[in-house]
This record gives sequence, structure tokens and C-alpha cells, in this order.
Amino acid sequence: MDVRTGFIVLFCLIGLTRADPVKYVDCGSVTGKVEVVDINPCQSQPCQLHKGQDYSVNVTFSIVESQTSKAVVHGIIAGVPVPFHISKDDGCQSGIKCPIQKQQFYHYLNALPVKSEYPSIKLVVKWELKDDNAKDLFCIMFPVEIVDYDLTGGNTLTYIGLYWS
Repeated sequence: MDVRTGFIVLFCLIGLTRADPVKYVDCGSVTGKVEVVDINPCQSQPCQLHKGQDYSVNVTFSIVESQTSKAVVHGIIAGVPVPFHISKDDGCQSGIKCPIQKQQFYHYLNALPVKSEYPSIKLVVKWELKDDNAKDLFCIMFPVEIVDYDLTGGNTLTYIGLYWS
């Protein structure tokens, strides 16, 4: 195991010990099965994401074979999917050693940056990891709240949008 892979595995293990599993809905995983979804830090559900902060998203899943993987992320606001840019859309650079082999568990790990110019809003994140044929290795949806970062320790929140039932 090379040093980079060792750091990724260590980071995943630290994330697994510190994060509580996030409630999610499988939105059409075709070739894989999601086991656990963690967002770190996430103190409550839905996760409150503070503007100007980065969060780690860790998805443990098992799948069939694929040579590559590509992440596609959307924020669902009032039923409309809005593309969300992540810095690493290549799953093979996000904790997964490619080619992906069947009957094994994988820990996909990526960053979820929350820009300070985002509005304070309640929305649903749709995160897909696609295989060679653009089919979903996994597709998950989970609720989040984007909130202002309050340096006083209190929460100054303005919520609009979808509520998770």
C-alpha cells in the first residue's frame, strides 16, 4: 500500500469513528448497494452545513465491476436539481482503487465545500457515483440545511425550501 492510499484509509477510519450514520434514501443505485453514509462533522439530522466550511462525505458500498467511476452531485431545491461542483469528480481519486471489483466493499470519500455566498436554505443533496456505462454505482439523497456560521456559538438560521419527511 502506497503512502497516499494509507492516508486515505486512515482518514476514512477516523471519519467512521467520529461520524454518525446519516439518514439517506437510495435513489436508484443500479450496480451497487450502499451500506453506510457518513458526513463529518454532522451533529444532528438533517445535517447543518455552515457556510464557508468543508465537510467530508463517506459512502461505504459494495458493487459489481467497473473500470472507472465519476461523481455527479446536485442540490434539489423546490424539486429542481441544481448542479453542484465538487473538486474531485473522479471516484478513483476519492478513496476507491480502480478497477473496481465485484463482491468487495469500498469507501468513497470526498469533500463537500459550502461556499459563504450560498443562501441559507433547506435542501436535499443527490449524490451519484456512475460506472463505465453511466449507470449508478450508487445514488443517495440526504437532507441538509445550509446555515450562517455564527462565531458567537449560537445559531442564526434562515430556512426556506424543502422539508424531509
